[in-house]
Amino acid sequence: MSRINLAVLVVLGLLLVTAKQSTQMSLKNPTSYIETSNCKVAFLRLGLVLTSDNNEKALRDSGLFEPDSENPHADIAGRRFHVGTLNKTPIMYVKTGTHSVNVATAVQTLLLKFHISGIIFFGSSGSLDKDILMPGDVAVPKAVAFTGVWEWKKFRSESKGKLVFGDFNYPENGENLLGTAEHQKIQLFTTGEEPKEVFWLPISSSWYEAATEELKDLELKKCHSGTCLPGTPKVVFGSKASTSDFYVKNKAYGDFLVEKFNASTADSASASVALTSLSNEKIFVVFQGVSNVAGGKSSNSGIKYIASYNAFLAATKFINSIPTPRLACE
Repeated sequence: MSRINLAVLVVLGLLLVTAKQSTQMSLKNPTSYIETSNCKVAFLRLGLVLTSDNNEKALRDSGLFEPDSENPHADIAGRRFHVGTLNKTPIMYVKTGTHSVNVATAVQTLLLKFHISGIIFFGSSGSLDKDILMPGDVAVPKAVAFTGVWEWKKFRSESKGKLVFGDFNYPENGENLLGTAEHQKIQLFTTGEEPKEVFWLPISSSWYEAATEELKDLELKKCHSGTCLPGTPKVVFGSKASTSDFYVKNKAYGDFLVEKFNASTADSASASVALTSLSNEKIFVVFQGVSNVAGGKSSNSGIKYIASYNAFLAATKFINSIPTPRLACE
């Protein structure tokens, strides 16, 4: 065999080994094909975050999401990150699951593994004040907070918390062995700064202001499969949102959140989205579809779906108004 033929065989062998290694790497790291292969995706995607099957059904039913033809998804840590376009806008969406730790974990993974310009969250919430928000309405809060982080005081402690359990004794107020609880601030970590203790987490002002402009005339869905809302749903701007890992159905506690914190909605996700986005210095916005009222009758499946769909409509119109940022390497 000539030296030239031998050299050709060696080169071909090296190419085959390299190709095999590349394939193995892509299987171990599914994001490599999607985001890092010679800037194959030459733009930043918007991150769309949702929590429930109902939210995802609203997205899928719309027919506006088109999966990427080559790499429609990546599976990481038990979650599927879907790649595609929403009404021609490049996005990546993930269904996080409920509760704050699941939401924060999924959003952090999304931001670490992919090129994301900002986070749009849409989901369901409960209204704490029926005079402001009713089922089917969409809340666009200006700030969110974790209101389920408490310091539970000793019985008859000299320093009392805002939540005084004796105030809720029935039929008369009085002492209660549960004492009082004080709502706590949380730590916000950001690059290059010392952790800060914060309570309210502000929505990114540029996106909040853009949302108020884009959605002021948005027409929302009123009926689904024979179920209709009693009134015309609306978008409400500038509210405050309460997040915790318990589902607030109790009217007395809902009234407490309104009185002490001026909160209008309660959910289990929004503050996690906010905290994770702020820690990663990413802009974000929140759209909450109201599915029930604290202390009111439980909503049926049709009302809950309308709430999810209306939040999705708000998120979609907002997304379509945002220019697609480009990567520097394009």
